[in-house]
Amino acid sequence: MSRAFINENAGDPDELPDRAVPNSPNYVTPYGLDALRKKALELKAAADAFPKDDKRRRAPARDLKYVEARIAKAILVQSAGRRGDEVRFGATVRVKGAGGERTFRIVGQDEAEEGGEKIAWDSAAALGLLGCKPGDAAELPDGIATVVAIEYQ
Repeated sequence: MSRAFINENAGDPDELPDRAVPNSPNYVTPYGLDALRKKALELKAAADAFPKDDKRRRAPARDLKYVEARIAKAILVQSAGRRGDEVRFGATVRVKGAGGERTFRIVGQDEAEEGGEKIAWDSAAALGLLGCKPGDAAELPDGIATVVAIEYQ
């Protein structure tokens, strides 16, 4: 191949790009912050398992940089002991709709689970629930549901 087609400033083709850190606030529950800290320790150990110039170190080092940025931007929200009269961050909300009863827990972005009970505070479902009181109708992505109960752990 001719050297004319190689960009000398392109950098290392094996280099991993940084993971994008969301600009939105990083609200976290105490559990979510602990999980981020544990993940950082795991990633640091994984990166340190290889010599500094070893390419296998790149992926855990990149992920560690992301997790450390998330920890640095973390805004801890303590919701324990809050009264269950309105849906806020950290709430466990039971709703009843056409699909029956379901439970959601409103948590930070890094703590949320795809298709699970834990939903990110900025997800469509959480935004439909925030501010609701027991008995209110909430607009969820799959339809209207009534808030049955609100609890804080």
